Amino acid sequence: MNPLERLQLASVDTDLQRLETLLAESVIFGDEYLDSVTTHLIYAGGKRIRPMLAIAAATSGERQATREDLLGGVALELLHLASLYHDDVMDEAEVRRNVDSVNARYGNLIAIVAGDYLMARSAAIGADLGVEMAGLLARTLAWLTRGQVSEVRTSYSVDRTEADYFEAIEGKTASLMATSCRAGAITANLSAAETEALTEFGRCFGMIYQLRDDILDIIAVDNQLGKPAGQDLAEGIYNLPTLIALRDPVVGDELRGILGEALNEADRERARKLVVATDGIDQTLAAAESFLAKAHETLALLPSEQLRRGFGSLIESLLEDMPSY
Repeated sequence: MNPLERLQLASVDTDLQRLETLLAESVIFGDEYLDSVTTHLIYAGGKRIRPMLAIAAATSGERQATREDLLGGVALELLHLASLYHDDVMDEAEVRRNVDSVNARYGNLIAIVAGDYLMARSAAIGADLGVEMAGLLARTLAWLTRGQVSEVRTSYSVDRTEADYFEAIEGKTASLMATSCRAGAITANLSAAETEALTEFGRCFGMIYQLRDDILDIIAVDNQLGKPAGQDLAEGIYNLPTLIALRDPVVGDELRGILGEALNEADRERARKLVVATDGIDQTLAAAESFLAKAHETLALLPSEQLRRGFGSLIESLLEDMPSY
């Protein structure tokens, strides 16, 4: 999926190129070592989905983004990057965006402190943009933390509930997508009705985004996600397809007997095939499609036909071209 191609808003592409300079400048401190750490993932690239959502929400692709619009996107990307720095420490990751992860190159302590610095810079930019933006970023950080704690608390637990799962993905993924759209509405001074509609669209986008990734973790081929299929199973992150499979009357008990601890390659593949043998994927797709329907309902409330079309195309793309299973 190329998000910018699906969004079909040419001015947003230009605005994102302008944002890249501000993004790097926002974390340059003047200390060569610190600057190399804080810009490490920035220079590694990325889709910039969160600032893209913010800029599109603010401009509808109908005008050039203001400096305030761009800074809102910068604050969001910094918050996202900070979460990646911390996640990679917790996951003991070695690679991120096809380069060494920060913890692999600089060590866990530096990665944690650098992540804190990125959060601080995000907060400072938010404060400069006003009380409403500062409060929004603070609440989002709380949601991110809650989602991460929920996931860690239930790791390797075959008794994890669907409520636990949705709490985690709403916090870890959907909250920041919702905030991205809301931030654009704030910098553009949109009406309360438009702001709430955009926020709900962002939440639905984030939920589908994570549900899609969790489906692909089970059925992806050729390292479609940059990791082996079933990696979440091996690491004790039991997502919706797995939770549904654990209730299956035919394979549920067998799957339960495999899970609950770290898995070697053979057990990971065995568990993955058991999940595929159930209707876990179909039910997860149905959940994603329910969020898709809700997203289209919210888009209907937006006055800009261009933005409705662009956001509609973007969110539809999340569930297209899924591999067969």
